Amino acid sequence: MSDNNDVSGRPEGRAGSDDGHPFVSNMAEIRRRARQHIQNGAVTDDYAADRQTVLRLLNEALATELVCVLRYKRHYYMAGGAVAEAVKGELLQHANEEQGHADQLAKRIVELGGAPNFDPNGLAERSHSEYVEGETLADMLAEDLIAERIAIESYREIIQYLGNKDTTTRRLFESILAVEEEHAEDLRSMREDMLRRERPVAGSAADPRASAELQ
Repeated sequence: MSDNNDVSGRPEGRAGSDDGHPFVSNMAEIRRRARQHIQNGAVTDDYAADRQTVLRLLNEALATELVCVLRYKRHYYMAGGAVAEAVKGELLQHANEEQGHADQLAKRIVELGGAPNFDPNGLAERSHSEYVEGETLADMLAEDLIAERIAIESYREIIQYLGNKDTTTRRLFESILAVEEEHAEDLRSMREDMLRRERPVAGSAADPRASAELQ
């Protein structure tokens, strides 16, 4: 008759410290730690990153996304002319997606026990990208593209810093980065297409502004 014990004396079905399930051997300790410091929420004792540094990076990224929302919204409303109608929908979509990123970043900050910084004072200083209005539509698209390129590079560095120390935050930045890369490609394509349409016909008087936009 079986006494429901394995040869090691552990109850059958209870994983132990064997090579197959080495991590489960500390389940009692994990349960004990989970009951401690419950006010820390998602931040457990094995959190490997510097939490204050991660919170600072998250708030800087939050500021970056908010500045992008404001810049895209202004460009959406200021873009005029027949050519602009072809790109306004994309600008509004980008603004909405950047707002979604800001919401995700704010949520993660709270999960890590921090406070998302939405204070408009110092927003531009906290942001990685700049708020540049631009005069012509080509200028606006160029500034949006530059901002996306800044975000792409800075987010890649943050992802490298996080590594395996905070995989949840790293995955969040990876998902945002993928969208920013799509934005950059959209903007590059839209701007090049717009400049081709506005390029003076060979033999006609060249518009100095159009020539400057091609630089």
